[in-house]
Amino acid sequence: MSKKRFENLDRIQTTKPFKEFRQWRKERRSKQKDLSFQVSHIEQPEIEFLQSNNHIPTVTWIGHSTFLLQYKGLNILTDPVWARQMGTDKRLTPPGLSINDLPSIDFVLISHSHYDHLHYSTIKKLPGNPAYLVPSGLAAWFHKKGLDHVHELNWWEQIELSSVQFSFVPAQHWTKRTLFDTNTSHWGGWMLTAEKSPVIYFAGDSGYFRGFSEIGERFTIDYALVPIGAYEPEWFMKEQHVNPEEAVKAFIDTKAKYMIPMHYGTFRLADDTPKEALDRVQNEWTRTGLEPDRLLLAKLGETLRLTIH
Repeated sequence: MSKKRFENLDRIQTTKPFKEFRQWRKERRSKQKDLSFQVSHIEQPEIEFLQSNNHIPTVTWIGHSTFLLQYKGLNILTDPVWARQMGTDKRLTPPGLSINDLPSIDFVLISHSHYDHLHYSTIKKLPGNPAYLVPSGLAAWFHKKGLDHVHELNWWEQIELSSVQFSFVPAQHWTKRTLFDTNTSHWGGWMLTAEKSPVIYFAGDSGYFRGFSEIGERFTIDYALVPIGAYEPEWFMKEQHVNPEEAVKAFIDTKAKYMIPMHYGTFRLADDTPKEALDRVQNEWTRTGLEPDRLLLAKLGETLRLTIH
């Protein structure tokens, strides 16, 4: 029996033929890019605070799409990846926190199965005995690894655990880990809501699509963690990764109060550089007239304290 293959809204295709992939890689060899710029690290991560904090909601950026969220006394990781390289490309910047400095993890949120978002060597090293919240079709991968504390959700489904409501929301992307499993598991973002707590939206990995507006209609979002990198060349990446201008548009669509950019500066997944992504998102922020203090450019290892607005 053939496995179920998941689709995007409006059946948008994001996978590319090998011919186009080869064309992109040929283009890459002809480009001269300055990779000397690195995303800033916080000088002294608040390790002792993170180890003991159980009442202040926080977001700490580890790098790429990996965040430590402290929420309702829980320690939650998004797409945990402490890998030193992705494929043949070495990590551009070290993680904002050592994996050994993490507090005991309660929950892990996975947006999709790509290796830069789901890294088994990292998962094996996580402190604690976390439960994994994953997209539909991905639980079997965890079970094969001997990890049975797994909750699998479809788009718009939600589950309440430890007084937090976790909702799985759409994104426009795709999945693949082997030659034979393309789109056999889904992809999406996660929403965290709880009484007397800020609402956090982790967008995962996505191209620009109408789903951002629907997410904004269904939730009142305080903090949106939105990708801004891996968009060049846009003729190849557009359906699967927002560019910085589209990231700002997506943020506006969600009606969130604050945006925290992610998915840049860690792995060279495309031809854009960290500085290009940051410059473009800041220029677009200014062009659209959004208040400067609503764009929260976290440093690696920096802990942001969250409030309800």
